[in-house]
Amino acid sequence: MTTDEATKSEGEVQAVALAERGEDITPSKDRGVLKLIKRPGSGDESPMIGDKVYVHYKGRLANGKKFDSSRYRNEPFIFSLGKGQVIKAWDIGVATMKKGEICYLLCKPEYAYGSAGSAPKIPSNATLFFEASNAGELVELLDFKGEDLFEDGGIIRRIKRKGEGYSNPNEGATVEIHLEGFCGGRRFDCKDVKFVVGEGEDHDIPIGIDKALEKMQRGEHCILYLSPRYGFGEAGKPKYGIQGNAELVYEVTLKSFEKAKESWEMDTKEKLEQAAVVKEKGTMYFKEGKYLQAVIQYGKIVSWLEMEYGLSEKESKASDSFLLAAFLNLAMCYLKLREYTKAVECCDKALGLDQDNEKGLYRRGEARLLMNEFELAKCDFQKVLEVNPQNKAAKSQISVCQKKTKEHNERDRRIYANMFTKFAERDAKEAASKTGTEKAAEKAACEKGPKTPG
Repeated sequence: MTTDEATKSEGEVQAVALAERGEDITPSKDRGVLKLIKRPGSGDESPMIGDKVYVHYKGRLANGKKFDSSRYRNEPFIFSLGKGQVIKAWDIGVATMKKGEICYLLCKPEYAYGSAGSAPKIPSNATLFFEASNAGELVELLDFKGEDLFEDGGIIRRIKRKGEGYSNPNEGATVEIHLEGFCGGRRFDCKDVKFVVGEGEDHDIPIGIDKALEKMQRGEHCILYLSPRYGFGEAGKPKYGIQGNAELVYEVTLKSFEKAKESWEMDTKEKLEQAAVVKEKGTMYFKEGKYLQAVIQYGKIVSWLEMEYGLSEKESKASDSFLLAAFLNLAMCYLKLREYTKAVECCDKALGLDQDNEKGLYRRGEARLLMNEFELAKCDFQKVLEVNPQNKAAKSQISVCQKKTKEHNERDRRIYANMFTKFAERDAKEAASKTGTEKAAEKAACEKGPKTPG
């Protein structure tokens, strides 16, 4: 028997074994995807919808011909589960696996590449290791982890039940949810609640829930892992016995929601009226030290009014007033949140509306000073004094900038002095070594004597 014939025979045997002993893991139980475990995994947890999964696999057609292998490429295949990034059989099969598990999957064409196939390697109506026109795959689940909603590690989502439709709540939407909150394994909250997205704090709901809701669909049930920044922060929540900088876990079900009006659905009068409301709301959050919540409120003013055109003189004046206040307040929030680049950007926007604004110049100077841009910061504080010569804080900050600049320059001089000293020492050693080598060569030449006869 040739190698090709042996491989084909092995593929047929494995296909028959899977067909006889494989477990039907399809939701409709139509035997479209069968699974046979070769090596059990560890733990009780399986990947959830949206999780990033890392797998190794070997793929073969029923005739034994290999069509793909991540092992051959020596790199795992990575995809987000349940998002339609792979064939249906993979979304179904990998969702049943445990970490470290190795299994065989077998499926019908409608769960793989269907009648279209995947040229040039997968023919029409080929599937995973099934009967005469099937393909086989050995799959190993290496690892999986939740979806990082904002790619900063602050909110990790794992979906237990997928929602319906394609619409999500927006900022200002009215939502009805059921939630359970956990800290260190202890449940501290459980309730059904109706509130406005962006104002969850009014119901003792952390900002991370507000943010996550904008990514959820109606009926979705998910687990959210919140870092302290998106939880109750440094202050904690004494009401629930939660200390500062605690990590939280929430189970959330979005029962229903009604979207807020988008900017294009509101006329100028309505935008100006709502701007006054959210400005007060933002100021309230800021005074309470809830800076992320305040950012949401002030940000609404910017989204409503920054690109508004065709206003009357009165409307334009009111709009500029709201925008100026929003940018200045956003800059202050970002200073508190230690996001200095964003603070500078907001000050730039404010100064675009009022180039001599004392608060805008001062706050930009603060942000630049904290970014170690001492000369730029000093320029801002000097401009503050041009606007208001009585500003004692600006005078003090100029002195700080001068001191920091001097310290910075002295530190640079020390660093470069040490660097040049080391370079000089190295050059001296190399020169000494070279001189020694040359002297040794001359001595050897003298001892050897001339090559001509005496």
